[in-house]
Amino acid sequence: MVQPRIAVAVVTMGNRPDQVDALLESVAKQDLAPARIVIVGNGCRLPEFARRLSLPGEVTTIDVEENLGCPGGRNVALARLREFGDVDVVVELDDDGLLVDADVLRRVCDLYAADPRLGIVGFRIADETGQTQQRHVPRVGNSDPMRGGYVTSFLGGGHALSMAMLAETGDWPAEFFFAHEETDLAWRAADAGWKILYAPELLLRHPRTSPARHAIYHRVTARNRVWLVRRRLPPALIPVHLGVWTLLTLARTRSTGGLRAWCGGFVEGLRQPAGERRPMRWRTVWQLTRLGRPPVI
Repeated sequence: MVQPRIAVAVVTMGNRPDQVDALLESVAKQDLAPARIVIVGNGCRLPEFARRLSLPGEVTTIDVEENLGCPGGRNVALARLREFGDVDVVVELDDDGLLVDADVLRRVCDLYAADPRLGIVGFRIADETGQTQQRHVPRVGNSDPMRGGYVTSFLGGGHALSMAMLAETGDWPAEFFFAHEETDLAWRAADAGWKILYAPELLLRHPRTSPARHAIYHRVTARNRVWLVRRRLPPALIPVHLGVWTLLTLARTRSTGGLRAWCGGFVEGLRQPAGERRPMRWRTVWQLTRLGRPPVI
């Protein structure tokens, strides 16, 4: 059983310096040190981290002139790790998260060492009180956040990715900027035969938040959902998915302004190019359905 080489990647906009320091210190306390740590300043200049915080491994900071969004910033880190060529698994963490336990990286390493077809490992995200919001559980319905197993999606806030998987599936969809980028990557991984594991024992503490806190939330959520299905679903499922999702949105959205922004984003998703179309196979659709997340929801 070959132990994979692990890196940690963090993307930040420079507006959470104390939280980033705390996160990196929690990485430094891991009982298995990462081979590399890459920190991307998304439209900002980063301070010096390595000596100030006594971080393990090789520490690389990258300043990006403009904010590329979450997936774009992560792609910058992945590109640099690919240049180094000495990392098998990358653990990507939100800049305001915190690794509470000291054995997270070791557990991740053991999971990948045991299964060469493991592509994605999703962490459990819990707030300061230990509660996990239902939207952070990668299953449909009122699911137990402590029940692990194979799933069809994962949380962007804390997860691990196989570099071998990314070489086959491609990286994050940078044009999404924010929202649904995890689903796009997960569907590509599943269609290529890679496994997605939800491992609730891997905990990332994260402040309790609402996704609607972002001003662009309603617009990009709608736009990216349309792009997602145009890119990844078989033609017959596209109108079904968008129809079901539209009805659910109308039932759940309470804000008139939010609904107006959602409609604008929906139209934008239909009119603008969605990117490369690589629809999943029907076998993958059946697999996702068996795992409890049919791609029409």
